[in-house]
Amino acid sequence: MSDAREPRASKPSQQPFPSSPQRQFAVLAGGCFWCTQAAFQNVPGVLRVVAGYTGGSAETATYEAVCRKDTGHAEAVCIEFDPQRITFQRLLELFFELHDPTQYHRQGADVGPQYRSAIFYATPEQRQQATEVIERLTAEKKFPAPIVTTLEPLESFYPAEQYHQDFARRHPDHPYVRAVIRPKLEKLQHLLTRARPPI
Repeated sequence: MSDAREPRASKPSQQPFPSSPQRQFAVLAGGCFWCTQAAFQNVPGVLRVVAGYTGGSAETATYEAVCRKDTGHAEAVCIEFDPQRITFQRLLELFFELHDPTQYHRQGADVGPQYRSAIFYATPEQRQQATEVIERLTAEKKFPAPIVTTLEPLESFYPAEQYHQDFARRHPDHPYVRAVIRPKLEKLQHLLTRARPPI
């Protein structure tokens, strides 16, 4: 993403992940979190999407630190969703449609381990479902190159600085939003109008 940094915000705090029949969570990393947040905010059944960092420590959960590419963090989103309206598996299907899971430690012009493709599973069931989706896509040869998406245990999630939250909504005319995020949102709308999931 282009550099839109502002004065350093206070250190994000770790968030709990309580689940219920009406509310569950998914933490996904698929490149710039501006893109991923903007996309999943438009998915029916999704209640809330928070951009943040996961995979590293609380001390390095800042944009400034993560840009050094040595913190272990990925730019990710925490998706709160209603499992009675959309399933975790369906979220994964959209996730794989909305980014390139064959690019290692990058998405397009965004390069570095913080832009890796990863699924941070919170339960054994999430890990199993993610494994099954990846195996199915591999068997179907959905992509021209091997999927490099990693499955990583979710230990903590740290919300990003406030100026990163809802970036696309707040800056609709930003060059990155026009060039990268808008086409992704258009693709999402096409996917959502299909009668059945594409994968």
